[in-house]
Amino acid sequence: MPHETPLIATIVIGLVLAFIFGAIANRLRIPPLVGYLVAGVLAGSHTPGFVADQELAAELAEIGVILLMFGVGLHFSLKDLLSVRAIAIPGAIVQILAATLLGMGLAWVLGWDMQAGFVFGLALSVASTVVLLRAMQERRLIETERGRIAVGWLIVEDLAMVLALVLLPAIAGALNGGDTPSGPIHANADPIAAYFNLGIGGVIALTLGKVVAFVAVMLIVGRRVIPWTLHAIAHTGSRELFRLAVLAIALGVAFGAAKLFGVSLALGAFFAGMIMSESELSHRAAEESLPLRDAFAVLFFVSVGMLFDPMTIINDPLPLLATLAIIVVGKSLAAFFIVLAFGYPTGTALIISASLAQIGEFSFILAELGVGLGMLPEEGRDLILGGAILSILLNPLVFAGVTYLKPWMEKRVPTAAEPSAETDTPTEEIDVEEIRPTSLTDHAVLVGYGRVGSLVGDALKEVGKPFLVIEDADKTVARLRDDNIETIVGNAANGDILAAANLAGAKQLILAIPNAFEAGQIVVKARAANPVISILARAHSDAEVQHLQDLGADAVIMGEREIARGIVSHILNLDEPKPEGPLTET
Repeated sequence: MPHETPLIATIVIGLVLAFIFGAIANRLRIPPLVGYLVAGVLAGSHTPGFVADQELAAELAEIGVILLMFGVGLHFSLKDLLSVRAIAIPGAIVQILAATLLGMGLAWVLGWDMQAGFVFGLALSVASTVVLLRAMQERRLIETERGRIAVGWLIVEDLAMVLALVLLPAIAGALNGGDTPSGPIHANADPIAAYFNLGIGGVIALTLGKVVAFVAVMLIVGRRVIPWTLHAIAHTGSRELFRLAVLAIALGVAFGAAKLFGVSLALGAFFAGMIMSESELSHRAAEESLPLRDAFAVLFFVSVGMLFDPMTIINDPLPLLATLAIIVVGKSLAAFFIVLAFGYPTGTALIISASLAQIGEFSFILAELGVGLGMLPEEGRDLILGGAILSILLNPLVFAGVTYLKPWMEKRVPTAAEPSAETDTPTEEIDVEEIRPTSLTDHAVLVGYGRVGSLVGDALKEVGKPFLVIEDADKTVARLRDDNIETIVGNAANGDILAAANLAGAKQLILAIPNAFEAGQIVVKARAANPVISILARAHSDAEVQHLQDLGADAVIMGEREIARGIVSHILNLDEPKPEGPLTET
């Protein structure tokens, strides 16, 4: 075995340090990603001790971006994406222009030329995929209207940056009279454009044509091949092959999209997930890819931390603060007023602006390309890296501030008039409504209304037992209200949500959600609010059953065990008359 193992060292040291400092951060009640970033700083070249391979770390982080976007695509459909096009496309474009102009203004103050300001501002305009999606997932907003807007906005930014990476070498060549330095330009220049000597207009048309071709291939070919492949592998009965098929599709489509069509790896992975979401096996695919998504997302934050030189804070404090202000304040305000202008609620505008108040992976790529092309000074790259690190660190605080300011802002900031019926009107968000406490007593509180929760709800309705549902998915909430079922919108782990459900006056709490860790948080808060309430939960393993019982659940149902009991009962009663209709298990 060779003694030099940079890949193994980078993965092992990165994950170990991330675990240690992530656990410390969690203990201090701050987001674990802060610990991951600190781990990256310690593993980087700007601090003493172990120095990880930065190039390998960046590639590992890119896998994290691919898997994360693939996971988001699994919860999306083309209909969801098209439903927010009216705001995502113009909103992202206007926000990119606003941030670019602010960056050019700061560059002018620092004495840089216009092309340096353009690259600098462009790098500050695009949000980090990983940070935005992590923030949305932690708050369970991906499947809400505001989550769809944020992801649609992100996709438009992604396409804009793909176009920028192709055009920058051409722009640099035009500004230098046709002479372009070697290196990064040739790596990013399109071979077709170079062969036919296309101008900037031709390059734009070619890039857009490739994106359209990729989307067409995915909708025509991928829509048939990907679900068919998934079902064929599932029928083999091999979980190992199924997991491998999911990863092969996610990574293969992303890589093929980048190599054949020139789109980004993240965009290719998103479309792979979105096409796969049409399969009935999409939920299983999401579960199988989740552990790797989480692990590589952690490596992304570690790789970002490795780029940061802490001395930048001391050497260039004022330019760095100005850069941070553009990212956190300038971009956020632009997005806030854009969303309001389209008639969306203030709460939606605040969430979108907070999610965009950071920069990440595309910013690093643009900065490196700009320096390589001679368009951006190295000082600009350092400011972009410093601004990225600090904005990622501050992003959880921005979300906390938005949550605090939301009631005050909703009273004082008027929402624009609703668009006319002829236009694409924004869907009114259910989850921005004020939380109204229930008047029910001696009732059951049902948390989650998915496949299991809906069956429980049907049974409660049938026997006439009073109950309410806690749910945060827009589509499910809309269906509940159509059925005149009392619903409290939000995450049941939130103390205010549980208080509104009147747990103190309730008889039963039924946790139909599959996540045992989240269910555990709810059990602890529910038991504190009502020591005598009966708590029933679900689990998928003996360890989860024990975990929930230790926290105070009265009974925990493990699905696999109940299925086994049903099978045994059926076997033992084979001699009895068969019941009418098919025997089903849920």
